[in-house]
Amino acid sequence: MKKFTHSAAVGIFLWLAVPAAYAAGDRLSYQEQTIVLDGARHTARIPAGYRLELLTAKLDGPRLLTFAANGDLFIGSKSGKVYRLAPPYTAPEVAVTLDGYPHSVAFRKNEILIARTDGLYRAPYAPGQKKIPADSVTLLAALPGGGGHNSRTVGVGPDGRVYVSLGIQGNCSDQYLGAPYAFDDRRGGIVVLRDDDGKPRWETFGAGLRNPVGFAWHPRTGVLYASNNGPDHLGYEQPPEYFSRVDAGSFHGMPWFQYDGNTLRRDDCIKRAPPRPLGEVVAPVATFPARNAPMAVTFVPRGALEPALEFDAIVALRGSWGTRPSGGFLGAAATRRPPKLVAVRFRDGRAQRVDDLITGFQLDDGERWARPVGVAIGPDGALYFTSDSGVNGLFRLRPVK
Repeated sequence: MKKFTHSAAVGIFLWLAVPAAYAAGDRLSYQEQTIVLDGARHTARIPAGYRLELLTAKLDGPRLLTFAANGDLFIGSKSGKVYRLAPPYTAPEVAVTLDGYPHSVAFRKNEILIARTDGLYRAPYAPGQKKIPADSVTLLAALPGGGGHNSRTVGVGPDGRVYVSLGIQGNCSDQYLGAPYAFDDRRGGIVVLRDDDGKPRWETFGAGLRNPVGFAWHPRTGVLYASNNGPDHLGYEQPPEYFSRVDAGSFHGMPWFQYDGNTLRRDDCIKRAPPRPLGEVVAPVATFPARNAPMAVTFVPRGALEPALEFDAIVALRGSWGTRPSGGFLGAAATRRPPKLVAVRFRDGRAQRVDDLITGFQLDDGERWARPVGVAIGPDGALYFTSDSGVNGLFRLRPVK
């Protein structure tokens, strides 16, 4: 598979205003912004009244990002580095280097939690701490390891409990978060940690998600929502990618059942009988076109960005490696699904539709100058996101005052 890269050197920012077609209600209007990176001009389509900035391109394989209570930003990575960036987030420092893919971090009282492929780890942490000694990082609770969808995402819920998401290994791997599956095959969903008695162990929260890289809680309802990467064996157009409400005990069907946009259907690629019947499968509340590779999810709290986006979800779509028409990687690169950031629009606590937020990362020939992965709202109310391809760096979308 051909890899497309772009120099990460930072250039200057220019503005090109275009007429904005304002619609009634909460519809977004857009403008184009030209961003210059190492002498090359790229055009991004962003919401009107905002500015897109590249804060740093000095990151190595950055993935999910989390803000600490004091405003410091921590970023996991594929390279083994956990980065720390103090405001204004332009000078990354390595807080700790670990093997085992430290994909994401979270914080709870007096400690940092680091999700690696084979387990959730912890270390003592105080707000403002610059370095995390590697020998202070200890295993809190083991997770099934192995290759294939080996990222692990950790988050602390509004209930104070610790949640971790993990995917099954392949398109149709016979893996499930529950009995009678052995520990190494308990994959594909979101688990919650029980450690109130000093004996840490995982309990299944939501099962049947093939690769739920991102999840977050709605700031008003407290409901958990997750993105989910669908399988690749059904071509370029099917199945759509999921944005799912995940409740305690919910079953989302994969790999036994696929939602085609209208109906849940049995996927005959896996012959073992499903662990739960079709009638118990929860369909997604919103979808993205197939082969979008949805990554991190964050919600817009009150007072951030703009009122029209309040309580909406922002999702990073990393874009496909598959090409039209077959979905394989041997077609023209220009036919790949382009990376973007989207907003899942909510009303009265329910998902209504999906709107583009930032587009333009893919050029006409299929090369990408950025691929969004992590997303988070900063303490300043701006939107921050990482890119781990093309530019390996950190971007910010902020309102222009």
